[in-house]
Amino acid sequence: MRGVVGSLATATGAALAWGHFEAGWVRLRTVATPVRGLPEELEGLRIAHLSDLHLGVPSRGGKAVEKAVDWAAARHPDLVCVSGDLLSRPQGEPRLRELVARLPRCYAVLGNHDYGDSRDPFARESPLEELEPATLLADESRTIELRGRTVQIAGVAPRSYWYRVARPEELADPSADLRILLCHYPGVIDRLRPGAFHLVLSGHLHSGQITIPYGVGKLRLAHLRPGYFEGLYVRPAATLHVSPGLGTTFVPFRFAARPEATELVLEST
Repeated sequence: MRGVVGSLATATGAALAWGHFEAGWVRLRTVATPVRGLPEELEGLRIAHLSDLHLGVPSRGGKAVEKAVDWAAARHPDLVCVSGDLLSRPQGEPRLRELVARLPRCYAVLGNHDYGDSRDPFARESPLEELEPATLLADESRTIELRGRTVQIAGVAPRSYWYRVARPEELADPSADLRILLCHYPGVIDRLRPGAFHLVLSGHLHSGQITIPYGVGKLRLAHLRPGYFEGLYVRPAATLHVSPGLGTTFVPFRFAARPEATELVLEST
């Protein structure tokens, strides 16, 4: 019996140690991203996509965020987009501002944790009204020029989405050559009219954060229902990219769900 208990204790300790390590073991990845109707001038446009920073709580996720920002800044992308859950507690705000100040042409939305809308007992409400020099979008948009073409970036406020009052199509400018929607929740893709946006960037699910790999997939313990967990999804409405995120919630561990910063390289399809 003692041998069994000892083995279980050893296995548990090893799992916790690995989960702690993996929380900071960030993957830095470049992904070819198909976009329908992409103008020739925007072929190869590079967008750094970060999400779910969850700053303000003790976790190696903070190290993952720092490495991701270092990498993204060094890549000199055309655009940086951050899709929500920037803070888990207010004390993370000074560090957040230092980090986003290093990111060029940065646009962001908030997530549910920024408002304290979460079952995480360690999270506290940390809503931001601005994030200068980054642009924080809440049911609004901005239009910029890149490579001689107009690019619109729109953002959905998390509570507008949650209470089903968000109308992102009303933000879309049909004259813009590329229309990008930021929404913390990837399920927004199923609410969009085809053609309103070309590209949707989301996060929220952390790729499950604590998962059990099996055969051809993973059991994602934090989110058991099917959904858009991570990576690219080409849907009738638009191309969706779901970031695995960088930080952690509930527990400072990740298991078979590495944090990731992604550079999306747009290509026409």
